[in-house]
Amino acid sequence: MCIFCSIIKKEIPAGILYEDEDVIAFLDISQVTKGHTLIVPKKHVETMLDCEEETLAHVMMLAKKIGNHLMNKLSANGMNVLSNVYQAAGQSVPHFHVHLIPRYDENDACIIHFEESEKQDLDALQSLLKL
Repeated sequence: MCIFCSIIKKEIPAGILYEDEDVIAFLDISQVTKGHTLIVPKKHVETMLDCEEETLAHVMMLAKKIGNHLMNKLSANGMNVLSNVYQAAGQSVPHFHVHLIPRYDENDACIIHFEESEKQDLDALQSLLKL
């Protein structure tokens, strides 16, 4: 069984910060930074790419609300909001969730680093990917 589904069913204890009919938000057991919170739809869906639009919009509205709350209560200097899609991108639990990771300074335990890959033909990519 999915660990998040077990939390939703209250079979596993969690530090719940918010709950409504469709969504639950709780402290991540692996606190990358103080206040690291997960927002999870109650209906099991593997990734945000599979999520119904209404639920996705609700999750993101709550990410804004809870993110602001965490920033204010914890005096954080910033916030990472992210969702990993599939294992190749770092998703470890196959149930859609959004991480709210309060940031305090450049020396906290969360490291997100972007480097430029090999040069890409942006015109060709635009032609291929344009909706």
